[in-house]
Formats: sequence, structure tokens, C-alpha cells
Amino acid sequence: MNGSLLAPLRMLIEFVAAVGSGARFFLRLCVLGLASLRRRRLVIDQIHFIGNYSLSIILVSGLLIGFVLGLQGYYTLRRYGSEEALGLLVTLSLVRELGPVVTGLLFAGRAGTSLTAEIGLMKAGEQLDAMAMMAVDPVARVLAPRFIAAVFCVPLLTSLFSMFGVLGGYLVGVEMIGVDGGAFWSQMQSGVDWFDDVGNGVIKSVVFGFTVAFIALFVGYTARPTPEGVARATTTTVVASSLAILGLDFIMTALMFSAY
Repeated sequence: MNGSLLAPLRMLIEFVAAVGSGARFFLRLCVLGLASLRRRRLVIDQIHFIGNYSLSIILVSGLLIGFVLGLQGYYTLRRYGSEEALGLLVTLSLVRELGPVVTGLLFAGRAGTSLTAEIGLMKAGEQLDAMAMMAVDPVARVLAPRFIAAVFCVPLLTSLFSMFGVLGGYLVGVEMIGVDGGAFWSQMQSGVDWFDDVGNGVIKSVVFGFTVAFIALFVGYTARPTPEGVARATTTTVVASSLAILGLDFIMTALMFSAY
């Protein structure tokens, strides 16, 4: 066979093998993750490590984005004499789109890279191999609790992000600019649907949690056990997670809101 045809064929085979390996790894994480719920202390420790240490950047970012939405939304709505709908605009923008997406991106940059580096360094230090030699499954003992904790944390962080975003929009729109506070909250309460808006945002955040946790752990677990390999793995986690979040967001938005 011609050498020019071997290279694309080899790349295709490697791609299919990587997809198959990733799918098996994801299913294994899901099964072992459910089993790890019996080890509550491990999961709680990882929730504290992953979620609590990501809380500050999530809250500050949500508040600042709420400020920006309040300003931009007011100047846009003022053209049409609809300043009272500022609360509705800010809330829908956050719960439908910005809350899940920005939280997922921030979580990937902060917690995802931390998970990848931690697992990669454990692999480089042969700690995972040592656990396997002692008949302890490293995936069940180390990776599964982190997977469940990450999936659990992302929806909670998304809710806090959206809450602080609405607060930021209120502070700018009502306290600084002078929009009527009653209209701000009444428009929001009457225009936001719990299932179609808030529920779909929660579904997005859960999917993003699965995505970021899987990518971070898989990349760290398959990283080369060298300093260069761990550094490259952390970069891969951020890039792959960000692209996956944006791609999945487009697909889910098209499916969820296609009827509107």
C-alpha cells in the first residue's frame, strides 16, 4: 500500500481507538462513581476541594457579569421604552445561557486543570501503579469520587453564579440607574418559566459537569508521566473542555428552544 495512504489510515485507527477508550473510561467512571457514594467521606472531601475553592471566582464573576448585563440591557431596552423589562432580560440571559456556559468555562479553568494536574502527578509519581500493586483500583479509589464531586458541584455553582448575576443587574439597573425596583422583580417573576428556562439551564449545567469532569480525569489519567506530559495535559483539558462546552451548548440550545 502507498505510504501516503497509510498515514491517514493510521490516524483514523488511532482516533477510533481513542474514542473507544474514552467511552469505556466514561462508563467505568459512571458505574464506579455511583458505587463511590457509599464512601461519603471521600466524595465530601472532593466537593470541598473542588467546589469550595472555586466559589470565590464564580461569585465575583457572576456579580461582574450582572453589572455588565445591567448596563448593556438598560441601554438596549431604553431605545424601545422597555426599561422595566431589564430584570427579565438579565435573568433569562443568565439562567438560559451565561450561567451554565460561563460557570462551565470557569470550572474547567480552575477545577478541571487542578484535577488533571493532580492525577497526572500521581501517575508520574507511580502512586496509581502502587495502588494497583496493592489490589486497590485507582479508578474507584481516586478518580470516581472526584468525578461525582465535580458533577455535583457544577449545578450548584451555576445557581450561585446566576443568583449573583441577577443581584449585579439589580444593583446597576435599580440602585445606580434608577429603574423601578418593583417592575424589575415583577417582570422577572412573570416572564421566567421554571421548567423551560431554569430547568433547561440546570440540565445544561449537569451536562457540562459530566463533560468537564470526564475530560479532566481522562486526560490526566492518560497523560505521559513526565513534567512536560502533565503540563501539556492541563492545557489540553482547558482547550478540550472549552470547545466541548460551547459545542454542547449550541446543540442543547437548538434542541431545547427550537419550539419557540
